[in-house]
Amino acid sequence: MSEVVPASGTVHWIGAGLSTGSGLAVLCEAAERVRLWHRTEERAAEALAGLGLASRAEPRAYTPDALAADLAPGDVVVSMLPAPEHAALLALCVSERAHFACSSYVSDAVLEQVPAAARAGVVVLTEAGLDPGIDHLFAHSLVARAREAVGDGTPASYSLTSYCGGVPAVPNDFRYRFSWAPAGVLNALRSPARYLEDGAETTADRPWEATRRHVVDGETFEVYPNRDSLPFVEQYGLPTAWKPRTFVRGTLRLDGWLRAWDGVFAELRTGDDARIAALAQELAATYPTTDADRDRVVLAVSLDVHGGAGGDWSGGYLLDLVGDERESAMARCVSRPLALGVRHILDGSLPPGLCRAAETGARSQEWLAELAREGVHFTLRVDQ
Repeated sequence: MSEVVPASGTVHWIGAGLSTGSGLAVLCEAAERVRLWHRTEERAAEALAGLGLASRAEPRAYTPDALAADLAPGDVVVSMLPAPEHAALLALCVSERAHFACSSYVSDAVLEQVPAAARAGVVVLTEAGLDPGIDHLFAHSLVARAREAVGDGTPASYSLTSYCGGVPAVPNDFRYRFSWAPAGVLNALRSPARYLEDGAETTADRPWEATRRHVVDGETFEVYPNRDSLPFVEQYGLPTAWKPRTFVRGTLRLDGWLRAWDGVFAELRTGDDARIAALAQELAATYPTTDADRDRVVLAVSLDVHGGAGGDWSGGYLLDLVGDERESAMARCVSRPLALGVRHILDGSLPPGLCRAAETGARSQEWLAELAREGVHFTLRVDQ
């Protein structure tokens, strides 16, 4: 591994979609210069004006060639583009010895480039948004607290659940508000989910069919598993002496969502790719997101340990934020932790190669303290 390339002080923020919020303003304070790249320079300028940053960042029209011509060693590229486009951006960063950051899960195409990035002294920061991101911070912190409280060398059993969702602040008939592209929402529902339940590996080919009630702080929601939860048992550092009863990472929706989406599920069961793409466009037109809407983000992560040397232990984090006229809750919760990670690239505290928002319990608690100071509020509950 090479030494990390010193940060130049320039940040290139690529894309100004629904998740671009006050994190960009944070970087305008931390970086020497910030450039916002969007479809056209005019669209970029409009986005900056909407965020109150018209005089603090430079608008640019994005094309890969234009970015390549403007990129210098030590610059930081922040990708807010769809996940399939990250790999190409990372390849450009490695070739130009620029650092890379995004809020998405690590894809195979990104992972393949990590060795070359490490050799080039390039930081590859991933999973540094809300989900993934803050959910990892919560989980690592809880595991570290539980290990300290009950000990990790004696047999115990545990249940860990992590549910996150963006929902309308004022419930509507559809029981949902699109905070990302409808096509992405539908295709996520078409992907099988793998998790642990009653100590056994379980797969839900249609994740919504595994929906159940889940009470958070006295309020009833509906939750279902998504993606593959199993790799996170190791990633979260759970002791091998502890045996999982339940381990599931999933999505949270308002109570009544399953019933309200019955017609959508019927289409998902029978529709081909073309029909699902058309359905996504229909839903976007029927349920548009307007400036008057207020969204709500709820993230609840809980860990319960039974039978350890120190006795039973239970803890949980809850983040419950509502958007305002300045930015959506989703934009705040995605862009703020991402900006925090970029600041750590700028100050040289992240090593070259792959980094996630959370790697250890100690680091997670440091990041959570920083986020709390900067307006991402949450609560911690511990029972022993």
